[in-house]
Amino acid sequence: MDGKNPEFVDSRQAAEETGPIGFVPSSPEEAELSRRVNRKMDFAMLPLLSLIYLFNGLDKGNIGNAETQGITGSHFWRFFSWGALTIGQAFIKGRGALIAIRLVIGLFEAGFYPTCVSYLSFFYGRFDLAVRVAIFYGQYAIAGAFSGAISFGVFHLKSGSLLNWQYLFVIEGSLTCFVAILAWFLLPRGPGSAWFLKQEEREFAAERMRRDTALFIQHEYGKDGLEKDRLSKRDAIEAAKDWKFYGVIFFNICASVPTQAFSIFLPLVLQGLGFASIQANLMTVPPYVCGAVGLYIFALSSDHRQVTSKHDRGWHIIASIAIGIIGLILTVTVEASGGRYAGLCILLFGCYVSAPLTVAWLSGNTPEPGKRTLILGANGFGNLAGIIGSQIFAAKYGPSYKTSFYVTLGIAIVALLGYTGYRFALAAANRYKKEKMAQMTPEELERERTDHTRYGDRKYTFIYGL
Repeated sequence: MDGKNPEFVDSRQAAEETGPIGFVPSSPEEAELSRRVNRKMDFAMLPLLSLIYLFNGLDKGNIGNAETQGITGSHFWRFFSWGALTIGQAFIKGRGALIAIRLVIGLFEAGFYPTCVSYLSFFYGRFDLAVRVAIFYGQYAIAGAFSGAISFGVFHLKSGSLLNWQYLFVIEGSLTCFVAILAWFLLPRGPGSAWFLKQEEREFAAERMRRDTALFIQHEYGKDGLEKDRLSKRDAIEAAKDWKFYGVIFFNICASVPTQAFSIFLPLVLQGLGFASIQANLMTVPPYVCGAVGLYIFALSSDHRQVTSKHDRGWHIIASIAIGIIGLILTVTVEASGGRYAGLCILLFGCYVSAPLTVAWLSGNTPEPGKRTLILGANGFGNLAGIIGSQIFAAKYGPSYKTSFYVTLGIAIVALLGYTGYRFALAAANRYKKEKMAQMTPEELERERTDHTRYGDRKYTFIYGL
């Protein structure tokens, strides 16, 4: 970029040389200021959001932990409600009540993940987003490890008025309610109103997000650094017509099946490998730690490569799914329990990567903020993988769950082929756009960039990140 302000880079040159434009510091001083703002956001916002998501994962996964001990069966109020309902699980009686309360918890939790990733996309530029989403999403893996460790300790409780699995729900639900109260007071509305930034930093944080998409769209910004008109009827129409997204959501569901399934059923799978019920909960910790480590490695690499080459979101996702497939193959083909356990660790090392990198990929390829919010929200349908996983790992396939693993392997292969095809489809779209731009005059290019005949990523001047 030669130190130029991205707002004033020629559209054809920018598209041909650098791919999708995002915020790029125009001086060493600005780069340092950007790093300082990121650090403050990382310490003030990410831990709290991540902690809430960790408890989201705990509240989903605790049912699997509890089953080994014999049990059968974006707003503050939503966070608090799912915590309160989690506490309520300790006192339910009967399978019907359990199903009902889990459905209501799902209702309150449903919008949390897509709302949070959309929220983060308004604070971090596209070249900084994947690592932050990975840190946030990684709490799902950490939650699995944490839940196993908590369950191991709680299930040793032999005294008190409640059964040990009841204490598990009470402890985790109470912690969720406490963190929800903190979030109400501490999370800022936008980068321009962040309480933890100095005035100069708030102004820069808001300007940075404007520049992150300024080459393609023009918006009026409010004092808090958020666009005044972020959602329109056209956003909804364009999101509904986006052919690319329908493929991504299907393949994301397929790639998320192992993650969603094992967040609930891993203790039962390990029990099927011969581990005692309490020990099975403790043995969930290493696979989940592997999942978190793999996610952070891939996200850091992807953000770094995205800045230098603009073409590595897809390959990182494809490579991670391939690693998950290797783990699945080991799990279903190796007879020794130790070998199958190693396969589970390899599987989880790869399977947590695709969901957060898909979010970063979709966000970077959707410059219009309103449409981006809808796309990231609809991407939350990836949670349907949990329904699929619950059927695949039904009790009738236990205790070995070999059939379940074979079905999961087939679904993962579909995801691998789908993401590969999607990447090449975007590459073909980019070639078409560059051919169109080669035939346009500078005046036509500027008109293409600024008018609304074609919207957001459909503009010829917008080149997709691959």
